[in-house]
Amino acid sequence: MQNIEIQYLETVVEDLNRLVDILYERDYFGFKDSAKQYVDDMKSYIEQHIARAISHIAPSYFIKYGTNMRYFIYNSNKQTSWYIFFQKSDNKFLVRHITNNHVVGHFIR
Repeated sequence: MQNIEIQYLETVVEDLNRLVDILYERDYFGFKDSAKQYVDDMKSYIEQHIARAISHIAPSYFIKYGTNMRYFIYNSNKQTSWYIFFQKSDNKFLVRHITNNHVVGHFIR
């Protein structure tokens, strides 16, 4: 297998950390550790699949997060799909934005 490098923009790291708090505070999870595990599972999925996932060209709406981006989908459950937007150069991946179908689903076809 190829050696790949995955980096996250600092804003993505901050958003994921905030997501743990949001999930817990809005009672999606009864324990903060469970909310953290949910986010950790998403990060593990990204790291395991980013190099081989079927990806799509990012719609023009997302150009505010970067150019020449692609995205792939992580389905965390039946109601929520996460869109992971990234740029790729050789075996290096930069995750630039993560959002879900509840926020921007209408921009994704």
